[in-house]
Amino acid sequence: MHPSPAAHLSSVALVVNGRPVAPAVGAQATLLNLLRNDLGLNGPKYGCGLGQCGACTVWVDGVAARACVIPAAGVAGRSVTTLEGLGTRAAPHPVQQGFIDAQAAQCGYCLNGMVMTAAALLAREPHPTEDAIRRELAHNLCRCGTHVEIVRAVQRAADLLQQARDADADAAPNQAAA
Repeated sequence: MHPSPAAHLSSVALVVNGRPVAPAVGAQATLLNLLRNDLGLNGPKYGCGLGQCGACTVWVDGVAARACVIPAAGVAGRSVTTLEGLGTRAAPHPVQQGFIDAQAAQCGYCLNGMVMTAAALLAREPHPTEDAIRRELAHNLCRCGTHVEIVRAVQRAADLLQQARDADADAAPNQAAA
């Protein structure tokens, strides 16, 4: 008699998009499997399965990572952010808004990786040069050829983030006086 498939599952406790979860996953499951199949998140995409195309990019503890090559068990106790965790339709993250403003998406398949990688870059480097943007995104493949618009989108996002920082700085003295 063979053991039931459930016998090969183990619970992985982590935080996804700010919410604690503990799905039961198989020993061979990747983080991408966990996110898409167990949690129903469709931001990260399956592209190459080798961590080379960038379609599956998420943040693990704030660092861009390729979910297709990370064992699900390897993220136990960690925090994962997906595209769904960046912003909402009503209040998009500045990087998402930058991509909208620059009309940088065509088919959208690579978009997850581009946005997550760009957001990680801007968190580390608020004012990247065009060369820095191109270097950062070089390992995210886009077959539609929207690279010029994608670079513009990241530059627009940097501007939006700076505007938000400036607005916060202007509001801080007013809050202190109140």
